Amino acid sequence: MRRLFWLGIGVAVGVLVVRKVTRTAQSYTPAGIASTLSQSAGGLAGSLRSFVADVRVGMAEREQEIHQAFAHGEAFDDQFADLREDPRIGDREIFPEEHQR
Repeated sequence: MRRLFWLGIGVAVGVLVVRKVTRTAQSYTPAGIASTLSQSAGGLAGSLRSFVADVRVGMAEREQEIHQAFAHGEAFDDQFADLREDPRIGDREIFPEEHQR
């Protein structure tokens, strides 16, 4: 009975090891690599969609703030006014001469 128990443990461990080795070997085949790249690309696409959605939400919020300030006749808080007034960072460096109107 004791030998049968240890034989069962050995078979179970052997099966687990073979399954793990098979999975690892499959991941290095062309199909496995393609699957991994596909999953990575899908994750990247999802992250990019999430980023774009966050940017759009932020833009909409900022646009709403600007419209509210304009509607109330308040001075708009221009965060970039100092940068535009600085001759080192002025519009000419941001936008080359051929792109200015």
